Amino acid sequence: MYQILPPEDRWITDPQTGQKIHQLTSHASIQHHPFFLSPAWDDAMRHIAVISDRTGHNQLYLCRTSDYALIRISEVEEVDEWTIHPSRDGRYIYYHGDAKAIRTECSSGKSEVLLTEEEASRLCGGVGKAVFPTGRTTALSKDDRYWAIRALQDGRFHVLVYDTERESWKKEWEAAEVSHMQFCPDVSEYLFCAGTLQDRVWVLDRRTGEGRRVYKRNAAAKQWITHETWIPGTMELSLVDWPHGILAVHCETGKVRRIADFNAWHAISNEQGTMMAADTNFPDVGIRLLDPRSNAGAYRTLCYPKASCMGEHWNGPFPYDDGPVRVYAPQYTHPHPRFSPDGQKVLYTSDCTGYAQIYVIDFTESLNI
Repeated sequence: MYQILPPEDRWITDPQTGQKIHQLTSHASIQHHPFFLSPAWDDAMRHIAVISDRTGHNQLYLCRTSDYALIRISEVEEVDEWTIHPSRDGRYIYYHGDAKAIRTECSSGKSEVLLTEEEASRLCGGVGKAVFPTGRTTALSKDDRYWAIRALQDGRFHVLVYDTERESWKKEWEAAEVSHMQFCPDVSEYLFCAGTLQDRVWVLDRRTGEGRRVYKRNAAAKQWITHETWIPGTMELSLVDWPHGILAVHCETGKVRRIADFNAWHAISNEQGTMMAADTNFPDVGIRLLDPRSNAGAYRTLCYPKASCMGEHWNGPFPYDDGPVRVYAPQYTHPHPRFSPDGQKVLYTSDCTGYAQIYVIDFTESLNI
């Protein structure tokens, strides 16, 4: 599939900050970018990955930055929207669709099935059939060599890694829960794997196959740790200490420091490790920029996305003492800010018009915090 659609972008202005904002999509359907842990742009910034259900099913599109035309490149019945991970060289998009692990070429829309659930069952080595759980992220190393996915078999989550050079799969770990996987941008042998909701912060050393807890939450105080992301150049993970701010923990020494004291929700560093963007909730006080290298907590409000930010469970104390709870919190209602590779733009999603759409801010001339 390679279908080019006309541009539908427009410019708007944030009435509270005066910030000019480029709205990339406007179709009366749900559009969003990949989960904030995954890059939306390729490194050359030739296109932005977009998920849209304008056909009645989630499909994968590229927003071409030369003219902002949309190009549909997926042809499966349904793309598993939150598994999408673009390669940094701009050649491929990796994702799950129709219960398969797929790689699609950006220039042609040609797709290749890299793994089926039947093949994953043999890799996992258990008794039952392995399945690819829907709605969860995958991870690609910064050099585009390794793609990590999850398979669920016999009640355990298995981390399966595809070597794009050797074109081979390997099971590297298993645990009771694995989510939000992210390769360390400094050392690809480290893979962050979120554990259970009560014990999330684990790093897999791929050289030894051993997982190690790098931060233990204060359970007695009902501390809520979530939305962990790497800070490039530091060997640190940032941790949202909801709703009290952002912490950073060194993945080797365990040293902890506090970065911010406001109600940051999804916080992500730029590729240079010099700037962090965070959306907020309960209350929504805008997308804020801050310096993750500093412990001062200074920030600047970039814009007010006015997304509906569904998920009432966030508006209260830690709710997971007895395990997961059923909630209504569509991810496309969350802004999920993400920097461009050059660190000069922030992309986010908002359903402020009634439908989730994708927005980009160029803040080159207004970086002062």
